Amino acid sequence: MGELLAKAKAKPRLVLFVCCLLLLPFLFKLSSMEEQKATWLWDTTRIENPGNILTFCKEQNVNVIFLQIQKSVEVEQYMQFISAAHDENISVHALDGRPEWAYRKQQREADQLIEWVLDYNRKVPVKARFTGIQLDVEPYQLRRWERDQTGVVSEWSRNMEEWTDKGRAGGLYMSAAVPFWLGKIKAVDGSDDLSRWMLDQFDALAVMSYRDSGQKMVDLSKEMLNEADRLGKSIWIGMELGDTEEGAHVSFFGKPLPVMEEEMRIVYRLSESHSSFAGVAVHHYEEWNEKISEADPKRKQNSVGN
Repeated sequence: MGELLAKAKAKPRLVLFVCCLLLLPFLFKLSSMEEQKATWLWDTTRIENPGNILTFCKEQNVNVIFLQIQKSVEVEQYMQFISAAHDENISVHALDGRPEWAYRKQQREADQLIEWVLDYNRKVPVKARFTGIQLDVEPYQLRRWERDQTGVVSEWSRNMEEWTDKGRAGGLYMSAAVPFWLGKIKAVDGSDDLSRWMLDQFDALAVMSYRDSGQKMVDLSKEMLNEADRLGKSIWIGMELGDTEEGAHVSFFGKPLPVMEEEMRIVYRLSESHSSFAGVAVHHYEEWNEKISEADPKRKQNSVGN
């Protein structure tokens, strides 16, 4: 009788143990997904003090930094920063772009960026190299976009083909920052989806799906996530923290840190089923660091000058 009771008591424990085992893969997946964050760093002079930036990135589980290239920054500073980032398992991608780069006559400016990165990578140790390049062109800001969208897209597309060919030939991971509505624009090949065409060209896209709701951010990125799943490409879902003129619904500026972090968790939960989901890309480091510092006065005091 005692043996039967012992077996009866053990059975629920066994069922619980099996259930936990079944849940482990999902728990590990969520944990690994939450480690995949990226951020844009526009003020490159900050890399003079790499420790401050990299400590922040480790705390926030950032594993990709899009770093704007500025001529005023010395090569040695790039080397120091990227090497230190490499030691923390953080990859650094060169970042730059202007709307005018879409024009054929100004294609050379982006060519020079790519050539500079390739030349830099050839001259420095492996751990000090840029992993890739992110182009942030945004030609829809041009006046000509309103009257000749087709012409601008045609020129921009030819440039992108040449840029990605040049970058990949040098071993660079090529990505672009794009608006969430890109799929509504006709591609140069005659298809109705420029986002699909760009996913064919680039290794990854950072979708500027800027909203103050995790659900809406994912909804705006859904079509690109699905297409990237099919093509074996990657998608970062962008989150805006800065003060913009596009409305409060676009950004987490002025909203409490816990609210932002909860909406970020929603993005991960809703996107984890997509093989293409590379994580949330936070725009941008300076605003993110300030937001966290404001929520923690001690941290703000310690981060003065960061």
